[in-house]
Amino acid sequence: MNEKIYLLKITYFFVQKTGYANLPLHYGHAPKWLFPRMVKLSGSIITIINDEYGKTEVLRRLSNPYFFQAFSMVVGFDWHSSGTTTVLMGAIKEALSKSDIGIKVVGGKGKISLNTPNEIRRLGEISFINDKYVDNLIYASRISAKVDNTLIQDGFNLYFHTMIITEKGDWAVIQQGMNSDTRYARRYHWLGDIKSFVEEPHSGIASDLILDKVLDLTAKESEDTRKISLEIAKENPEKYINLFIQENKSIRTLDYFNNMKYFTMPWKINWENLRSIYEFQPKNYEELISLKNVGPSTVRALAYIGNIIFGKEPSWKDPVKYSFALGGKDGVPKPVDRKAYDESISFLEKMLEGLDYSDRKIALEKLKNLVP
Repeated sequence: MNEKIYLLKITYFFVQKTGYANLPLHYGHAPKWLFPRMVKLSGSIITIINDEYGKTEVLRRLSNPYFFQAFSMVVGFDWHSSGTTTVLMGAIKEALSKSDIGIKVVGGKGKISLNTPNEIRRLGEISFINDKYVDNLIYASRISAKVDNTLIQDGFNLYFHTMIITEKGDWAVIQQGMNSDTRYARRYHWLGDIKSFVEEPHSGIASDLILDKVLDLTAKESEDTRKISLEIAKENPEKYINLFIQENKSIRTLDYFNNMKYFTMPWKINWENLRSIYEFQPKNYEELISLKNVGPSTVRALAYIGNIIFGKEPSWKDPVKYSFALGGKDGVPKPVDRKAYDESISFLEKMLEGLDYSDRKIALEKLKNLVP
């Protein structure tokens, strides 16, 4: 594809199951001659992985940012653009809609993503999944999106959400957010086998943009902030509205601190919203953030109160744990980290053995180009 090559920084921690990717926005659509081929190849490769290793491995591989990038190259898409996510997942969704291997994809871009719960219900109606899985899958879809939009305040707003579902109710989520200022996208990977939705659900990042300051309420370092936020939410907000704090021999109300440089609050605290949460009395932090009226502003306000009054400091680090440059085919500005990609590439090479000669030849050439 004739697009300018952008530097992509990719990272992945293999012992974990989820990750992110940042990709530049490119306008336009995949060529009409390319997309049908992507559908064919992606469906064939996933079928082979399923036959060889089972459905669990299909989910695990798609939730691996390295594998996802290599996979997109194999089926014909350049690895550096935001379309990698939307077009590849669209191709996989179409391929699996015609397949009987016991894996389906729901969701998509924009308004289609909002229809994900109905698509999940439809899978129950046609007996693809047992009815007992439907509610849990809808919840997982919603809470994963809520976490990435609310608890990680990195400036990326979700516009794409897909969920890969097996007939046994196992799942993975791949979703993408856009930063309106930079016009870059960040991709988030989830695998259903996680211990917590609200603590360290992400362990890897593939990123072009490492931000100086991100409120990350999923970080282990934010555990005390999450705990005190829940306690504050369960208290009558009148307790805090009229609270005065002494600072530098002056008496200040809580609202005075809205513009403190170390914890900027671009709005006044919505006390009415806190009253409604207090009346509900959430049992834990996950239930708190799952409430419909709890969004980025509310969790930030709770963290803010916890910081100002109780001294609980949340994590302000962008959840990028590793960062190393991926170069282009010519190795500029530096070669691809071969060690990091070896597992995904060798795995895909084996999977390609099951394809016909012409498709295998083209796909192997794509893989070869990943490593100069």
